[in-house]
Amino acid sequence: IAVLQIVKESQQQHGLRHGDFQRYRGYCSRRLRRLRKTLNFKMGNRHKFTGKKVTEEILSDNRYLLLILMDAERAWSYAMQLKQEANTEPRKRFHLLSRLRKAVKHAEELERLCESNRVDAKTKLEAQAYMAYLTGMLRFEHQEWKAAMEAFNKCKTIYEKLANAFTEEQAVLYNQRVEEISPNIRYCAYNIGDQSAMNELMQMRLRSGGTEGLLAEKLEALITQTRAKQAATMSEVEWRGRTVPVKIDKVRIFLLGLADNEAAIAQADNEETKERLFESLLSECRDAIQAVREDLKPDQKQREHSLENDSGKVSNIQYLHSYLTYIKLSTAIKRNESMAKSLQKALLQQQRSEEDGKRTPRPQDLIRLYDIILQNLVELTQLPGLEEDKNFQKEIGLKTLVYKAYRCFFIAQSYVLVKKWSEALVLYERVLKYAREVQSGAGAYTNSLKELPDVQDLITQVNAEKYSLQAAAILDANDAHETESPSQVKDGKPLSERFETFCLDPSLVSKQVSLVHFPPGFQPIPCKPLFFDLALNHVAFPPLEDKVEQKAKSGLTGYIKGIFGFKS
Repeated sequence: IAVLQIVKESQQQHGLRHGDFQRYRGYCSRRLRRLRKTLNFKMGNRHKFTGKKVTEEILSDNRYLLLILMDAERAWSYAMQLKQEANTEPRKRFHLLSRLRKAVKHAEELERLCESNRVDAKTKLEAQAYMAYLTGMLRFEHQEWKAAMEAFNKCKTIYEKLANAFTEEQAVLYNQRVEEISPNIRYCAYNIGDQSAMNELMQMRLRSGGTEGLLAEKLEALITQTRAKQAATMSEVEWRGRTVPVKIDKVRIFLLGLADNEAAIAQADNEETKERLFESLLSECRDAIQAVREDLKPDQKQREHSLENDSGKVSNIQYLHSYLTYIKLSTAIKRNESMAKSLQKALLQQQRSEEDGKRTPRPQDLIRLYDIILQNLVELTQLPGLEEDKNFQKEIGLKTLVYKAYRCFFIAQSYVLVKKWSEALVLYERVLKYAREVQSGAGAYTNSLKELPDVQDLITQVNAEKYSLQAAAILDANDAHETESPSQVKDGKPLSERFETFCLDPSLVSKQVSLVHFPPGFQPIPCKPLFFDLALNHVAFPPLEDKVEQKAKSGLTGYIKGIFGFKS
């Protein structure tokens, strides 16, 4: 049987890809039940247990070997599950060691059965390597470093020989196992007395890149354990001329590994690895600050008393908190600056990226990063214990000017993209102003400004950009006067009056679309004709004298009768 291949496939498919050892243990139990049922190798019935052992005589099927292998895997996975829980419940460590011993016992039985002539040479070697691996894990947990190192070396040697004997596809699994146990070997060597082992562990973490999983977690755990041993001898730290005692173990471990982490970041090959290391360092720093902050709370009254006696001098624990905050903010600035450099490189390759159809970075992305950096610098100037440090404040002021210059430069670049020439030109002048202030004030602070971007390069670039901008502005103005595209002319005519002319009018899809003039304008129209009755002058009307006389005879009497309704 291919022991390592079966083990790895089972682990990856049933929980260990996510570190779920309980799920994998359940899978091992179910597979054992299926194998016993298939082989009719049951341990009695539901009423009575009858123990059976796999012997060499009944070794007619490789599934009998799988029975022993699954027993060992079930015990090992239970031990690893207990190891996770032992962080909060130390008593479970005893159960963990018991399950590891059980796994080693099953591995010894597997190795003994594989000595049979019925088993091929490859299976024998794999069984020996599996046995050596579990033995090394048991000795490692017992902190028997020499025995653990011998077992791991034996396992490593066998897997390396197997990797060389087979094809590349088959050798991948063996090489992965060798990489997994290499950190354990170096950690054992460190505990035996090899001081160079710590550096090798850091190099292994660096080579792992941005990968995640059991190997990365194991490396982090081993590095932390190694630093914890070294931190026992660390008692104080010096920063800006003041020595502060360090009594918190978590802070000691962090400060001890700070230089190693910074060196690893400097040696990182790609941006993904560098970003992962930055995040790891910031996470450790936040944990250390939290540990110091918990000690600050009960010491509030004592710190106030020390402030009165020392004429404004902060306490040691407060100064240590300021130091750790300074490390956190400085690391955040370096991370953002690293991201800004990668974005600047991408901006230079913008043309090629556009051809590939990918989203290209914009100057606005860099402006956001520099805003965050400037905010971090403001927080640095407000750290307790450093308000009166004039050199520190001057140094931070110069760094602020450098990053302000770069921020102004990329704001100007964003204005150039939308052809706002005058605004961009003013911002370029502001960049030159900031850069000259940095150059004039950087006499005694040259060493502290070495890590920052070079302002002289920025001045050269800005001068070149100014000339390009002025030329582009002149050309743009000439083009606007000479040729005015009819498709962009806005004469205010509604759509109904320019059907014969094509014009790109964005207002047609807006709420204030201009289709017709409303209300419509006044237009001249012919007036209504006048008719004059000329025949009236030639008409003879009938006489009316008789009616006038009759009305006159009636007189007052007729008028009164008419009023009262009397009729004649």
